[in-house]
Amino acid sequence: MSNVSNVPSATAKEALRRQQKVSTVVSLITALLIIALIGIILGIIMMVTEKKEIPTIVSYNAFLEDEVVVEKQKLRTNVSRKPSSPSSAIARVIASTTASPTAIPVPEINVPEPSLDFGDGDDFGDGWGDGDFGDGGGSATFFGQQVRAERLAYVIDYSSSMKGKGREKLMRAELTDSLSKMIPGMKLGMIFFAGPSWEAGGSVKKGQVTSAKGKKFKWKTTGGSFGWMPDGKLENASWITVTDPQIKNLTKIVKETPLVGGTVWNHPINMALNMDPPPQMIYFMTDGAARGADVWSKEVGDRAAKMGVVINCVAMMVPQAIKDLKDLSKRTGGQLTIVKENGEHEVVK
Repeated sequence: MSNVSNVPSATAKEALRRQQKVSTVVSLITALLIIALIGIILGIIMMVTEKKEIPTIVSYNAFLEDEVVVEKQKLRTNVSRKPSSPSSAIARVIASTTASPTAIPVPEINVPEPSLDFGDGDDFGDGWGDGDFGDGGGSATFFGQQVRAERLAYVIDYSSSMKGKGREKLMRAELTDSLSKMIPGMKLGMIFFAGPSWEAGGSVKKGQVTSAKGKKFKWKTTGGSFGWMPDGKLENASWITVTDPQIKNLTKIVKETPLVGGTVWNHPINMALNMDPPPQMIYFMTDGAARGADVWSKEVGDRAAKMGVVINCVAMMVPQAIKDLKDLSKRTGGQLTIVKENGEHEVVK
């Protein structure tokens, strides 16, 4: 019986080892291929764009009223006066559709229609016409002198010498006619003078002036008709807004005020210049060739010129007064009217 060994030979062991190596390599290659294949498949899947539907956003729009188109009124160029501003502004209401946790009551407001009426105050507005004193003002006439102003002062001679040759009657009639043509709204001053000076409506007795409001103003004289001067402060004349009742009252005063002795006219013109605000125009009328008039014409004339006040003079039937009155009107850029004994008058610029 032969003796057979169970131990594998060296050749068999070597073959087995090679077979194991080959199997290992094949397994690794197979695993790598599988991994690569899986990677390729995943890449293809990622490259495919998946289409998604975008959901539609639905919003709610609150109901909006139709826009109201406001038709602008055309300007009327043929109207010179301007309407006053509306008495109150129109408020705009803003509505919101956003809910608020706090409830706010909204009061119902009745907005008045804008007023196109003119104001009814007693101050002077835009006025009428386009005279020498801006857009405002009114016109007036006195012995043929026509002027336009917002503020006009009369300085009128009520001395006793006005009785001669019908001067008093002519003066009262002309002054009444001038007042009757005043435009409502004008500012008017009225000052009378003889020896003393006083605002229309007052009275003079024994050298003392009593104003319409009862105030007393003393005057004194150094002698004669031309020596009168205030014994203290001059009376303050005030502006009168022209209305029908005021004109009626002034007309009555013009007709009923008595004449007084003396002739001094620098003080009454200074009273007019002292008014606040000062007048734009002064109508100054006198029948007297007063002593010292040459000095007065320079003093009050230069003062009026510096203030921009124009003085129109009327020489009532006294040729001797013409020189000084002409100088006074010339210094202020005014006019001179000469009234002749027959009542006719001539305007001399």
